[in-house]
Amino acid sequence: MTDLHTTNALRLLQAADDFRAGLSGELSAVHGISVNEFLLMLHLERAAAHRLSRVDLAKRMHVSASTITRMAAPMEKIGLVDRQVDDRDARLVFVVATQAGRAKLSEALSTFSKRAGYLFSDRWEDDEVDQFAAMLRRLIAGRGDTLA
Repeated sequence: MTDLHTTNALRLLQAADDFRAGLSGELSAVHGISVNEFLLMLHLERAAAHRLSRVDLAKRMHVSASTITRMAAPMEKIGLVDRQVDDRDARLVFVVATQAGRAKLSEALSTFSKRAGYLFSDRWEDDEVDQFAAMLRRLIAGRGDTLA
């Protein structure tokens, strides 16, 4: 028998997986991007000057820098992101959101918000959503709120 903490953590993973699966199909069909591409662009949007080094982006997305390189290459080909070399150190390369990428993200955020609304609106009262938001803030406290 599992303890309540384990059960809650498993339910959290299941809820996240279910949300991601539904979101994945809609982002792909409507906007032509994956959830990971959406998250990459969201991190860039929230960053100063809409750019991050591959290493910083990898840390935020909990992947390797080489994974970021593999993700960004096709996004660069279709004009969603670009590479920008640091003015003072040519070894430092940033992934930067393009205007087209920022526009695509704006459209995809609308889809994301609609899905998020469905997730909560049919099950929870407004005060319950507020309580859950407070609990989520505590859950990620100290980790840096880079997306919200």
